[in-house]
Amino acid sequence: MILHHPDRADAFRALYEAVYPDLLRFVQRRTNTALAEDVVSEALLVVWRRFAEVPRNQDDARAWTFGITRNIMLNAHRGEQRRQALGIRLTDTGSEPHSSSHEDAVMSRVDLSRAWHLLSELHQEALGLAVFEDLSAAQAAVVLGISPVAFRLRLSRARRALRLLLDHLPPSANMSASASERTATP
Repeated sequence: MILHHPDRADAFRALYEAVYPDLLRFVQRRTNTALAEDVVSEALLVVWRRFAEVPRNQDDARAWTFGITRNIMLNAHRGEQRRQALGIRLTDTGSEPHSSSHEDAVMSRVDLSRAWHLLSELHQEALGLAVFEDLSAAQAAVVLGISPVAFRLRLSRARRALRLLLDHLPPSANMSASASERTATP
């Protein structure tokens, strides 16, 4: 058994050496290979923090670390899905200009998506917590580990950055070309 070392650091080191290669292969088969080491590192950090909960049996401890790793991958996947869905949800919250034509609505969504991808991760996170997660400033501040005042400031800056990007983005080349072709056709 790997967990009968008298010192916590030695016990963790033994578990790390026993599971790291297997965890890395586990993650590489399920996600982007370039991110695999980061995912495993994050999982092992959780293991270190929760080391008192590690099962005493080596096989059980190994399975437990795989479960933690899987949960980290699932959380990352859900987070990515939320970030992608946020672009669509933002258009439904009134940030899209009201227009009478379907083409204008499509162009606005394309512009919003382009602007969203140009925002910094910090701004995306602030907007995401407020708009997509529907958290109050106090709740979002707890998530980020900052004060509510700091979060409101961050959210204000994120909204301003998004507005500036939307106001200054050049029209989408593909959308502009297809719109001008339709207007030029008799």
